[in-house]
Amino acid sequence: MTSQLIIEIIGAVLGKMGIVFESIEELEAPASHGMKRYVIKTGESGLLIGAKGVNFSALNHVVKKMVSKKTGGEEVRFVLDVNDYNKKIADELATKVTILRERALSLKADIELDPMSPFERMLVHTMCEGVANIKTESRGEGLNRRVVIRYIEHNQQPPVLP
Repeated sequence: MTSQLIIEIIGAVLGKMGIVFESIEELEAPASHGMKRYVIKTGESGLLIGAKGVNFSALNHVVKKMVSKKTGGEEVRFVLDVNDYNKKIADELATKVTILRERALSLKADIELDPMSPFERMLVHTMCEGVANIKTESRGEGLNRRVVIRYIEHNQQPPVLP
């Protein structure tokens, strides 16, 4: 029922915005541990995504708040996407994270990434899970929030970053 509810809410929001869409597909999200990805197929992706993804971020926020309200405050984890916009970001980020993770291991040093959206930070944390000698943590606030890929010796607890 939750999947159908999410699709209905996305459709209703798009309808209120006057956005014409072809479909809303439910797929497996990349690097998500079973989280679902709802892909909106539309010819109006530029309008939905906006400059630097600002409109898309707002749409994502509104849809998630509406789903939370309809489910009685229950946290329902899912990823919203428009014409595979997030998938492309995830694919590019996967390549970058692999390189930076290897750099942290070879240099035995922490690597601080540029500020990222919450979605991108979640992907980085997920991509580094279970990698020996690597831990991730977020640092900063608001638009300056970023991920640090930390090199950790075996059996050593990482010091807390300021």
